Amino acid sequence: MQYENRKRDIIYPIILGVVLIVGIVIGFKLNKGNVRTSLLVNPKTDKLTSVLKYIEDDYVDTIRMEKLVEQALPAVLKNLDPHSIYIPASEFQSLNEPLEGGFDGIGVQYNVTKDTVVVVNPIKGGPSERLGVLAGDRIIKINGRIVAGVKFPQDSVPKLLKGPTGTKVKIGVKRNGVNELIDFEITRAKIPIYSIDVSYMPTNDIGYIKITTFAKTTYHEFLKAVIKLKGMGMKKLILDLRGNSGGYMDAATDIADEFLDSTKLIVYTQGKSRSRQNIFSNPGGECVKEKVIILIDEFSASASEILAGAIQDNDRGTIIGRRSFGKGLVQEQVFFKDGSALRLTTARYYTPSGRSIQKHYNPGDDEYFNDISNRFRHGEFQQADSIKFADSLKFHTVGGRIVYGGGGIMPDIFIPMDTTGISPYLTKVANRNLIYRFAFEFTDKHRNEVRSIKDFESVKKFLSSFDLLKEFIAYAQKNGIQPNVKQIDHSKFILETQLKAVIARNIIDNDGFYPYILEVDETLQKAIDYFSKKDISGKLSLFNPKISIENWVCSQLKIHPKKPLIALSA
Repeated sequence: MQYENRKRDIIYPIILGVVLIVGIVIGFKLNKGNVRTSLLVNPKTDKLTSVLKYIEDDYVDTIRMEKLVEQALPAVLKNLDPHSIYIPASEFQSLNEPLEGGFDGIGVQYNVTKDTVVVVNPIKGGPSERLGVLAGDRIIKINGRIVAGVKFPQDSVPKLLKGPTGTKVKIGVKRNGVNELIDFEITRAKIPIYSIDVSYMPTNDIGYIKITTFAKTTYHEFLKAVIKLKGMGMKKLILDLRGNSGGYMDAATDIADEFLDSTKLIVYTQGKSRSRQNIFSNPGGECVKEKVIILIDEFSASASEILAGAIQDNDRGTIIGRRSFGKGLVQEQVFFKDGSALRLTTARYYTPSGRSIQKHYNPGDDEYFNDISNRFRHGEFQQADSIKFADSLKFHTVGGRIVYGGGGIMPDIFIPMDTTGISPYLTKVANRNLIYRFAFEFTDKHRNEVRSIKDFESVKKFLSSFDLLKEFIAYAQKNGIQPNVKQIDHSKFILETQLKAVIARNIIDNDGFYPYILEVDETLQKAIDYFSKKDISGKLSLFNPKISIENWVCSQLKIHPKKPLIALSA
């Protein structure tokens, strides 16, 4: 027995050694030339992580793994849905600032013209205004570095002017009438970004509030605007959500709550791993007695659609405009230690009647982002009956009215896209941004005269003494656009109105812009007429039935004028 044990003890190690040698030989032959034929991954581990680790260890050249990961994550998310995204740390702050309602900086709106940073307006209450920085000042130096006339990169300007609250930056400005540079040492502070562009009374009893995004501060801005308008006699409210791409859901539901008395469903969310979550209104809202109209268009999305859907499905107000964008996916945001973030879709939004706001999409299909252009080409912006709905998409409001699902919010009253007054001349000057450039240079030229202007009536009086259209035609000609009398005459009213509106905004901001632009805003005019019980029916009058996408973009200037020359802030 002892002999057998000793024999086993000798033979087994020999056999094991032979097997090991044979295995090494076979492995060498299979992997001859250092070519790995397979990557063994434990089923419980992550394949993507294993692949990245393999690349890091064995790839022929040295690579930056951080860069590889940054490129891989967007590719992974692209095949999920159109709104799940990865945000690199370098982009997160600029993307998040509008939603947070502010940024850290010196508090100026500026424009880069002729390779020089020009202050369009110091932001009210900001550190630059308090120190005496004026509209029209040219920023020549930042922290001793010359930034004017040296082809300084525009994207570097905010990096130099913005910074943490409490830190300092030195600027040297050139001011008309002053020979030497004026130096300022500015302590950076929190600068507010307002999500309500304007609130005013277009008539004696109708209030108008324009919300551009749903940020952390939007609800409080809204309450402040409502209280102001009520003090001015508001009995009816037009809430403009056109061009509003969304933001925080809480801001939208809190505003909806102010219109809905008693306990009513505002919206609910639901997903595969997220149980149904209902959001209800509370009794006693600030606007429960006021009649309300909500304006929407093809760029109204997400939180805008939640608010419009809640008002429509509860039969609380009237929705006027065109079908909204159709973004009804809920994103949850997670942060990484390096400052980047991931926004992952976890549920869908549903209106009180059960409609899914989200329009159809195929994972990874870029055609989703061409939907607006496709709607235009299919005639949806010209006539409501070009939109086809299946019976399965019928839903009912609280009062029994039929509303339709299938993506977006369909308005109660359809207003076609207004292309009256559009001409090739208007398209050319708009595409070259000449209206805004002229308005800025005009304001800059008359800086000493406009500094004392504080209200809209004073702006109107000031501008009435100029032939703005004549001056603009000469300016456009100097910039390569030859005048066409017939086309200019066709677009005369739009041109004159836009020129006055943009100049007024340069002087007193949006309080000057919107009262002017009302004159060419057909949808807003129809809403006012609806409140006044006037007939708002009518057919679209087209200057060119084969209007191009470029002309359509140009026509949007009548309704949603952007601020390309003064949108930069620091």
